[in-house]
Amino acid sequence: MKACYPGTFDPITLGHLDVIERAAKMFEELDVLIMKNPRKKCTFTEEERKEMIEECLKDKPYKDKVKVVIGSGLTVDYAGKLGAGVIIRGIRAVSDYEYELQQATANQTLDPNIETLFMIAQPKYSFLSSSTVKEIAYGGGDIAPFLPAEITEKVREALAKQGTLLL
Repeated sequence: MKACYPGTFDPITLGHLDVIERAAKMFEELDVLIMKNPRKKCTFTEEERKEMIEECLKDKPYKDKVKVVIGSGLTVDYAGKLGAGVIIRGIRAVSDYEYELQQATANQTLDPNIETLFMIAQPKYSFLSSSTVKEIAYGGGDIAPFLPAEITEKVREALAKQGTLLL
C-alpha cells in the first residue's frame, strides 16, 4: 500500500524525518507531499524544500521507498491522484489532534477510500515544528539540534538573508 505524508516542511525538522522513517517502515511506498499553501508565508520555495528533503533522505536505508512531490489543492484529492490509500499526520499535542481530527473527518467525507493515520511524535520531538525552529533562530538560538545536519547551514543562511536571524 502507498501512503503520503503532506506538509509545508518549511524547513523539514528532525521530527518530520522521524515520521518519514517510521512511515517508510510501514508502507511499500511513501510520498512526502509538499503542499502549496497560499495562506502561509514560507521561507523556502516548494522546489527548495523538495531539494532539502531529498538531500536529507539520500543516505537513508529507506530512500528508495520515498518520493518527494509538490502538490496543490485539497490534500485528499492530491493523495487520490498519487494513488495513496493513507494520509500520514503527525500529532505532537492535544491541540494538533483536535485540528487533525477535523481535517481527517472532512477528508473521510470527501473520499472515504483514503484513511488518515495519526503518528504520535516521539517525546523528544513533541514540541518541534518548523515555526519553532524559525522562532529559535530569530531569537539568536542554535537551531542545529532540531534540523538535519544536511540543511542546517542552508536554513541559517536563508534566515540571515531575510534579515530575521540574529547573529
